[in-house]
Amino acid sequence: MQRIPEPELMDDHEQAQAYAAADFEAANASFVEQLEALYGGVALAGRVLDLGCGPADICIRLANRHPALDIHALDGSEAMLACARERLNREPALAGRIRLLHERLPVRMLPAMAYDLIISNSLLHHLHDPAVLWDTVRRFSHPGTRLLVMDLFRPDSPQVARETVERYSASEPQVLKTDFYNSLLAAFTPAEVSAQLATAGLAGLTVRTISDRHLLVSGQTG
Repeated sequence: MQRIPEPELMDDHEQAQAYAAADFEAANASFVEQLEALYGGVALAGRVLDLGCGPADICIRLANRHPALDIHALDGSEAMLACARERLNREPALAGRIRLLHERLPVRMLPAMAYDLIISNSLLHHLHDPAVLWDTVRRFSHPGTRLLVMDLFRPDSPQVARETVERYSASEPQVLKTDFYNSLLAAFTPAEVSAQLATAGLAGLTVRTISDRHLLVSGQTG
């Protein structure tokens, strides 16, 4: 099945609210578990760049579990960032530890020159040009920066995509089910992501599937 790109930004208020209210417990918990495994189970520390932070659920999970993290969270959608601010307002203990940035890739300047950890969840499939993600990784990493990117991967057919939506989102609002379906059609295959990394000079990172709909890119930059 050929890729069908979708809009890069979820900047509609209804879309953003539906996404923020959706049950991503399993996927987001899995992301945190995969990240902690990347560090070998030790406490995470240092400066983090989250590309496409959305409503900041993963940032908040990480900040609560690892108090030595300083997180810069970037998203191009003001509607998503509004949801993130609402959540952070309910977490006063995290004040000053998560900095929200309204930026769209490609970005040339950030508050830090380089980050110890770069993460991204469910951004890659939104990008019309995936190179902007990997170029940002290269620009803002130093030798030894750890990376974790999780995203959907494209199924074999629209029918499989529809079945996946019903399996995992049957009880969600229709706007979210439509977004999920479009995102599956817009996602990249593991082979396509491997080719992107090779082109970007990041072939040392690994790509693997971790569920029937998610792939994971992980490792350290050279």
